[in-house]
Amino acid sequence: MSMVLTPTGFLKIGGAILLALGLIGVTGITNGIEFFNLDAGENVAHTVLGVVGLAVGFGIKDVRIHRGLVAVLAITALLTGIVGFFLPAGSFTNGNVFGVANLENPSDNLLHVVVGIWAAVAVMRGSSEPEMATQRA
Repeated sequence: MSMVLTPTGFLKIGGAILLALGLIGVTGITNGIEFFNLDAGENVAHTVLGVVGLAVGFGIKDVRIHRGLVAVLAITALLTGIVGFFLPAGSFTNGNVFGVANLENPSDNLLHVVVGIWAAVAVMRGSSEPEMATQRA
C-alpha cells in the first residue's frame, strides 16, 4: 500500500506540507495570490498542525493513535470545507467558520475538502496496517 494513503504517511507527508505552507504564509508570499491568500490565523494553524503531524508521525509508533488523529482531521477538514461553502467571507478577527477560520473563497474550501478526503481514505485503507508502525533506519 502506498505510504501516502496510510495514517502514518498522511501525518508525515501532510505534516511536512502544512509546516511548509505555514512558514511560507508567514513570509507574505501568498498574500498577493487572490485565489490562495493565507491570513495570520491560517499560518499559525498550519504551522502548529504541521509540527504536531510530524511529531506524531515520526515520534509515536502506535498506528492506532495515528489512525485516530487522522480520523479527527478528516472529519474536521471535511466539515470546515463544506461549511465554508455556505458562509460569507470573514476576517481573522471575525472568522466565518466557528468564529475562527477565514475561508475567503471556494479554493480554500475545496482544499479542505480534498485534504479531508485524503485523510478519510488514509484511515480506511490504513485499517489493514499493522498495529505498531515498523521502525526504519
